[in-house]
Amino acid sequence: MAYGFPPQERERAHVLPPALRAPFEARTWREFGYLLLNLPMGIVGFVWTVTMLSVGAGLLITFVGLPLLVLALGGCRAIGYVERSRARALLWLDVEEPGPTPVKGRGLLARLGAQLGSGVNWRHALYCLVHFPWGVFSFSVAISFFCYGWGLLTYPLWRWIFPVSFGQQGLQIYGSDDGHHGWWLHTPADMALSVLVGGTLVLAGPWVTRGMAHVDRYLVGGLLGPSRLATRVTELESDRGVVVDTAAADLRRIERDLHDGAQARLVALAMDLGLAKEKLLEDPAAGAAMVEEAHGEVKIALQELRDLARGIHPAILTDRGLDAAMSSLASRCTVPVAVTVDLPGRPVPAIEGIAYFTVSELLQNVSKHSGASRATVDVWQVADRLMVHVGDNGRGGASLGAGSGLAGLAGRLASVDGVLAVDSPPGGPTRISAELPWRV
Repeated sequence: MAYGFPPQERERAHVLPPALRAPFEARTWREFGYLLLNLPMGIVGFVWTVTMLSVGAGLLITFVGLPLLVLALGGCRAIGYVERSRARALLWLDVEEPGPTPVKGRGLLARLGAQLGSGVNWRHALYCLVHFPWGVFSFSVAISFFCYGWGLLTYPLWRWIFPVSFGQQGLQIYGSDDGHHGWWLHTPADMALSVLVGGTLVLAGPWVTRGMAHVDRYLVGGLLGPSRLATRVTELESDRGVVVDTAAADLRRIERDLHDGAQARLVALAMDLGLAKEKLLEDPAAGAAMVEEAHGEVKIALQELRDLARGIHPAILTDRGLDAAMSSLASRCTVPVAVTVDLPGRPVPAIEGIAYFTVSELLQNVSKHSGASRATVDVWQVADRLMVHVGDNGRGGASLGAGSGLAGLAGRLASVDGVLAVDSPPGGPTRISAELPWRV
């Protein structure tokens, strides 16, 4: 669920203060129109729900009652679709469409039972019942503020109607029918009071309207959207896909590094040793030189294998924890890095590993792209969350845009209920924070 207002409306410069321009803003009139439609929509939803559920429940002793109950819930779902569309158009509230009801089993009874057991369907029915009294109230309040406010504010312009058409001095506030006792708005003081009261209602009306529109936002978002369980299942399925894709990408990277790095070097080393073996019989000095060169290649191959093993899971992280591992990462960065780790203990290895590789990738970005002269790494615990912060004084401009390395990193963090926040304005500095569950 999301709502907001277009950037052009949010950023437009205004001369008048908000209190004076609110009655004339498009948002006020859209929300006012929404509240006016609450009454007819509330009546339709309430009448449909009460009638169909009552008839269906009364006929449950026959087979007809069950389909009628399902039809009633289906009608509530249709009303919910209209309400979501209305909220999207007038309140700029975007509520996701609930998914179809899963059916376990086959046959008509299984389908009917699934619809009757759907929490989403019953939440739509509850919305139709609750929205009717709220629709009556919000319609009455909105139309009262509008009519009385604008009517009294403009009263001096249309007061002439009363002496011309009704033969009385002005609008009667109270009094007897014989016209001898009462209060009619007709003097200059009455006019001034009318304009003052009307102006107050006109200025207060938009804020009352916005408050009631927020109640509608909560009703639509809370009752007509997907259930929290369904949303959570969707998130977990998405996160599982990210984890699987990340694991597959890591396996491909390891295979590529082995094939192009250590494996190719070892194949070349075996060939060099074979040539050295033949050369030793003919020219011992040249053979010894070739063996010496092969020895150097062995050292390089071992270093590549160590780097590859460190990329899979560094031994220093397993043996000594995040403090030593972060210091090791900082020592390999091309800019000076100040590291501060304040942890009361160690999280589970999976979270520890994700924190390590998050800092590793961020420090690589600092080295390659930031142009910074210094950087900082801070790691601490807040309640049940592991907090990681990496900052630098570089040129800035980092973003979570699609296709960027940070977007992939954010996806990895999200797979374990983590969050990545980026603050990197053009010109710097860059501040990137990661939040992970502690899960000891």
